[in-house]
Amino acid sequence: MLIRISLIIAIVAGLAATGLNFVKVREKITTLVTERNNERAAKDQALADLATTRSELSSTQTELAQTKQALETTSAERDKAVNLASQMSRKNSQLTEELNETRAARDTAQTELAAYKNTGLTPPQILTLSGSLKKAEAELAEAKVVITRKDSEIKRKEAELARYRPDKHIVYLPAHLKGQVIVSDPKWDFVVLNVGEDQGILQDGELLVNRNGQLVAKVKVTSVHKERSIANVLPGWKLGEVLEGDQVIPAHPSS
Repeated sequence: MLIRISLIIAIVAGLAATGLNFVKVREKITTLVTERNNERAAKDQALADLATTRSELSSTQTELAQTKQALETTSAERDKAVNLASQMSRKNSQLTEELNETRAARDTAQTELAAYKNTGLTPPQILTLSGSLKKAEAELAEAKVVITRKDSEIKRKEAELARYRPDKHIVYLPAHLKGQVIVSDPKWDFVVLNVGEDQGILQDGELLVNRNGQLVAKVKVTSVHKERSIANVLPGWKLGEVLEGDQVIPAHPSS
């Protein structure tokens, strides 16, 4: 009897322990299910947030592309407007210049017309006088050339005649004459100058040779060519060696 009672007590105690463990397991399962549900809800929320972010990013990129396109269009329109304004400014300047030229031509024509009217001559008479004036001017220019040539011939003849006169004759050269030694022969004391008949050089004319403002020698022309002349270094006037590049001026300039 005692053994049966002990057995019953053991069975009851085992059942009690088993019930207690079941309660703990059930609580653990409930906790795990709750945590799983929470994680699933958080995951779903994260996925929803990600989808929203992607949508917002796509919308922002679209707006950015549209803004960039609008900016490019605005820049192109601005450049076009600037170019158009520049073209208009140049055109305006050109038209202003043409207008000023036209006004100047008009004023000149009006002045000439008034001058013609004041003469009391008819247009044919004015044309005739204009032609006569041009012809007279051409003849005057030709006469000046002839006079200059004759004057040079007279001076040359006078210089040649002076060589046969017993008294010393001074040959005057143009006051503005300036030349340069292009060849110098120290052995024979003669030089070649880069000035000649065209510049007013005359035979027996005397020139002073200088270098940096210092007198070097005096030379006398012995031969004259069109644009060259030859001269001898005068004894007693040689203060140094005459070098190529030395400057020459008239010793006796004409007034």
